[in-house]
Amino acid sequence: MSSRTDIDVRPITEAEFADWQRALNTGFLMPPAVAPEQVEARRHLFVPGRSLGAFDGERCVATFRSFAQEVTAVGGALVPADAISNVTVSPTHRRRGLLTRMMAQDLAAAKERGDVLATLIAAEYPIYGRYGFGPATTMTEWTVDVPRAGLDARWSAPEDGGRIDLVDGQDVRKLGPELHERLRRAQPGAVSRAELWWQIRTGVLSTDGSPWTEPFFAVYRSADGEVEGMVAYKADDHWGDAKQPLNTATVQWLLAVTPAAERALWSYLCSIDWVTTVKSGWRSPDDLLPHLLPDPRAARITTQADWLWVRILDVVRALEARTYEGSGSLVLEIEDRSGLTGGRWRLEAGADGASCTPTTESAHLGLDVAELAPLWLGDESAVRLAALGRVREIRAGAARVADALLRTSRRPWCPDMF
Repeated sequence: MSSRTDIDVRPITEAEFADWQRALNTGFLMPPAVAPEQVEARRHLFVPGRSLGAFDGERCVATFRSFAQEVTAVGGALVPADAISNVTVSPTHRRRGLLTRMMAQDLAAAKERGDVLATLIAAEYPIYGRYGFGPATTMTEWTVDVPRAGLDARWSAPEDGGRIDLVDGQDVRKLGPELHERLRRAQPGAVSRAELWWQIRTGVLSTDGSPWTEPFFAVYRSADGEVEGMVAYKADDHWGDAKQPLNTATVQWLLAVTPAAERALWSYLCSIDWVTTVKSGWRSPDDLLPHLLPDPRAARITTQADWLWVRILDVVRALEARTYEGSGSLVLEIEDRSGLTGGRWRLEAGADGASCTPTTESAHLGLDVAELAPLWLGDESAVRLAALGRVREIRAGAARVADALLRTSRRPWCPDMF
């Protein structure tokens, strides 16, 4: 067995991409043999210097990839981030510090580039807190029992003068990016989508070499013709013993920039002939969906879990980028075991913006950098974290002051998996 020092952790070359892909499949329990067409299908994801591998001799035994991203802060500012994905360690090489080495190398490079955050979607909860990541948004999926929803079965069009149109992938590539841009600038926790995202989701490019099956695409236009919503969904073909349709429509993604668009798209999905169940896909935990139905109990939660994890790399820029619900000041003692952004900081926030500066004043609130992430996006309560022992209230009442400043009226949400 090779020792830890025998294993080389470094950026892969393009020639090593196939071996890296085999290690990736192995770590995710997918068939390890990678056909040449599958390698080529994923090669557009390769960016020199941003894909790391751990090599035991000639064999790649761990994988790590990052790419440039923007995250929307509270108030709409777009913050540069290091998005992390494709993290695996082969089962033969666990517990040798390979992830720690890859993570340290990537975060150091991100800090050097000037990224304010690092982000990821965690497959397993316990792994990433030790690297300073905290769960900053939550995802909820609803399953709607359409016959119980109480909607008018004769529905055919929005009641506000708008309309629903079925479109194809070319229309989605034309209309989708601008719509998403409007959404993400208003939605804390949303992330940027490169052109590559739209090409993959409309069949222009493949990530696995398999044949493309186009979903249904529908667009909502307001009464004045403006595109305000869009949905991609698929449907199965299931019939009961009595020759009754029992089909499920599953939402792959749904974008809406107005409540009217949300109402119209969910009503449309629940009106499709033969569809008796609608699965919502990944939605915000305070999504309007259940209460758009006459009977909200028809929408039951089938999945609810942490989603976007955030690691603050620059406390000053992160706290100055967002807006605040009130005015006040707070001295934070940030602990960072990795030494990337720890220290004591004074936050002064108000309607005109915020300043965050190093200070030697006595701290009001002490916390690990991992706990700062959900507070930064406004989804967590400092009072609650203090009750859990994850925040230290050094000055009495500081947690309530933090909540008055940091919490938001609507919860942050990240619509994307990456």
